[in-house]
Amino acid sequence: MTTLVAYATRHGATAGIAERIATTLSESGCPAQAHPVQEVTSLDGYDAVVLGGAAYMFHWLGPAIAFARAHRAALARVPVWLFSSGPLGTDRVDKDGTDVLVSTRPKEFDELTELLHPRGEHVFFGAYDPQSKPVGIGERLVRLMPAMKDALPEGDFRDWDTIDDWAREIAAALDAGRQR
Repeated sequence: MTTLVAYATRHGATAGIAERIATTLSESGCPAQAHPVQEVTSLDGYDAVVLGGAAYMFHWLGPAIAFARAHRAALARVPVWLFSSGPLGTDRVDKDGTDVLVSTRPKEFDELTELLHPRGEHVFFGAYDPQSKPVGIGERLVRLMPAMKDALPEGDFRDWDTIDDWAREIAAALDAGRQR
């Protein structure tokens, strides 16, 4: 049973999460491969899919959405999990008492849940390097706004233990499915 970990990334942080998920799945006895969604033309040979993308301004990256829509028939035949990366910082709860991993869930996840019926989903903290070249008009505008620029915490906030735990949960679910 081989799992595809397909992802859309803008600056590489989501790629790192996808690669870590694939490694942890493989180490847990579930062979997995991580590939950018743009490189995946078919789901032949894959028995499960973990689909991830970075989220900006509460929206999942377009290539991840396009991949889900284009491959919806094939995705309906295999177990699917969704993940997103994006919130910055380490505080789980914001100043208003809201769980940031819940509030930053991409708006498209409602549509994708209806479309793909995933077995699970997770939002992970992301990373921000202010020295990286901005991609798209939205990033360029944010970087020009002093209030926004100063409000974005700089650093790598990916929680590798949480990512590994989630990947092991997926591996256990896949293993349980094989044993039925």
